[in-house]
Amino acid sequence: MLERGSEDFTLQDVSDRGNVSIGSIYLRFESKDHLLYAVIGQELQTVVETEAAMVQSIAAESGSLKEFLTKYLEAYIAFMAEHSAILRAIMQRAAIDPVVSPCGKEACHKALSETADVILSYRNEIQGNDPREKAEAVLHMVFASVARQFGLGASIEAGDPKIWKKLRPQLSDMAYAYLTYKD
Repeated sequence: MLERGSEDFTLQDVSDRGNVSIGSIYLRFESKDHLLYAVIGQELQTVVETEAAMVQSIAAESGSLKEFLTKYLEAYIAFMAEHSAILRAIMQRAAIDPVVSPCGKEACHKALSETADVILSYRNEIQGNDPREKAEAVLHMVFASVARQFGLGASIEAGDPKIWKKLRPQLSDMAYAYLTYKD
């Protein structure tokens, strides 16, 4: 799927590529869709766990909200670049598959919630009446900006290198300014 950029493959292709019999595939999965569901579920779990470990590592070495946001943004951009191909494939499938869509949303919400929890560990620096709402808003803004650059949820051509060059260095400053702004 990643090599071809689409789901234009058969279970026979999987059998040939994996050097396993088609029968052994059908013993485990009743259809190509069920195989895809298993792979997507496993990949989503791996992505969420990897992201959580990255966030915890950055938090452990950050003494302030500003330091965390700066390190987090750079690490998150690299993380999304590394995982963009599989995430793009999953998001394309989710757009047309009512089984995949809720799984993707659940994984996204879990990752967002776990990262928001880490941001809230700097609660003494966050201003405003609802720090969680602000933390989650920042994470949605960051995801939307980064996802657009890597063509997630849209075509890969949606990213604009000129805009990204200007926006990327400003993301952590904007996030910090919003979180520390007393509303």
